[in-house]
Amino acid sequence: MAKTHIITEEEYNLIKEKIKHNKNKRVDKRLQAVLLRYEGKKDVEIAEKLGFTRQHVSLLCSEFKKVGIEEYARHKYGGNNQALADEEEKKILDTFADKAEKGELVTAQDIKAAFDEKRGKDTGRGYIYMLLNRHNWRTVMPRGQHPKKASEAEIEASKKLTIMFKN
Repeated sequence: MAKTHIITEEEYNLIKEKIKHNKNKRVDKRLQAVLLRYEGKKDVEIAEKLGFTRQHVSLLCSEFKKVGIEEYARHKYGGNNQALADEEEKKILDTFADKAEKGELVTAQDIKAAFDEKRGKDTGRGYIYMLLNRHNWRTVMPRGQHPKKASEAEIEASKKLTIMFKN
């Protein structure tokens, strides 16, 4: 083992503490690799146990020594799939919020058209619905009547039948 890969007892205790408070499984696996290194396991054994390659285990331990526990245990990968910044999204949605408060009908199709215009290219419908969810918008559209409501004639005929049976 190279000197850069030797894990001290102090680092070992810090890792154990980090593992207790960690909720990300990817970070946990990286921490486990360094933890097993301290316990005297070889790179090949660690790789087999955690599903890494031997070279990756060596790289993880080296990275741990270079950057320290805080940076090493930070989850670096996020899923920022937003086409616009939060502020820009909010500005566009605020124009529709004003319309909705006035009683006008606001549809996802209208919002999509505004986003397409702002971005200069097509925005998927799924993105619009995720955007609405992200900004805590919800569908509020009362319907005039139940879609399977009986016709007025059927309702009147039913009333006459119930009256006849009560006598």
